[in-house]
Amino acid sequence: MRKKGHSVVIVLLFLFMLSVQSTRAALPFNIQSESAVLMEASSGEILVEKNSNKPLPPASVTKMMVMLLVMEAVENGEIKLTDKVVASPEACRMGGSQIWLEPEEEMTVEDLMKAVGIVSANDASVALAEYISGSHEEFVKLMNKRAQELGLKNTTYVNATGLAPDGGGPGNVTSAYDQAILARELLKHPTVLKWTGTWIDSLRGGESFLRNTNNLVRFYDGCDGLKTGYTSEAGYCLVATAKRNGVRLIAVVMKAPTSPVRNNEITKLFNYGFSQYKALKVLNAGQVIGRTKVMKGRASEVNLIVPEDLLVVLKREVQSAPEVLAKIPPKVRAPLAKGTPVGEVIVKIDGETKVTAPLVTENAVEESGFFRFLWQITKNILEGFFR
Repeated sequence: MRKKGHSVVIVLLFLFMLSVQSTRAALPFNIQSESAVLMEASSGEILVEKNSNKPLPPASVTKMMVMLLVMEAVENGEIKLTDKVVASPEACRMGGSQIWLEPEEEMTVEDLMKAVGIVSANDASVALAEYISGSHEEFVKLMNKRAQELGLKNTTYVNATGLAPDGGGPGNVTSAYDQAILARELLKHPTVLKWTGTWIDSLRGGESFLRNTNNLVRFYDGCDGLKTGYTSEAGYCLVATAKRNGVRLIAVVMKAPTSPVRNNEITKLFNYGFSQYKALKVLNAGQVIGRTKVMKGRASEVNLIVPEDLLVVLKREVQSAPEVLAKIPPKVRAPLAKGTPVGEVIVKIDGETKVTAPLVTENAVEESGFFRFLWQITKNILEGFFR
């Protein structure tokens, strides 16, 4: 009897877990794509999903990792957008979407990124890979290393294009959830939106026409990226991002049966997400939050401001007032350039931290000479003595 009772409990628990999983996986609308996910970008919260951890071929969505590694190399000072890249014969042999690079042709990193972001050029992607790592093979190692660092558990790269490997064998693999995480990381480099959000452009002084492979950039208000993909094995894939009224969303569909279905389902995801969230302005750009003392400066104090409007993204039903906390050091040392980060401001809703942003100096403060510094110390001592 005892064993039978235990069995009943286990079965009921199992059924309960199934019901919870099915509830989590349920979508408020039909999705034909093999997998999908919708994320709110500021928090990383997943709103809805379908098979979001299922490993699938990403096709040219692969190139989001290429763009991330290029932007990180620029940020780290390893390369510049103005650098000239010389196309290798290997890069020029890439099939599929391309800008028809010629061997030994020179093109800037920025123009190659434009080609990747707008028309998903395979030759441009390999040229960038070779420029950063010396060879395509070494760059693929870097792609996999970065994927591990980001916790992309279902992602493995074998090339920088997403094309099927020469001679067969397994190709790139990822999941919708992994690509949402990667997109969120890529959005830390908003320069990429200058390329992925462009509908029509050109290269080579206007000789090479570029039209974005992502039709939603033109037809969905607020959409400014990020990456399309298609092969016969992968189907139609799209990692898209859009921003409206301060709310940014990331939507992913993988293995859609057609391009129109892909675009329609991203639109459904976006419309649902924007109906669920609102952005609340908490602080205005340039607003003074506090001040701190300056040691060895021509001014004894400096105001600290928020450099840009500070928004918090909330579910529409949330009515709680935001709590703003400032962490300001008691003193800093000159010289200080205008806009130097000093401290931070934290916004909480119902005790939960929603936004953390830097506080910066309102003005520059030059370093004072020795006698001025000595006078400041004497003045501080006297003020403390007679206080």
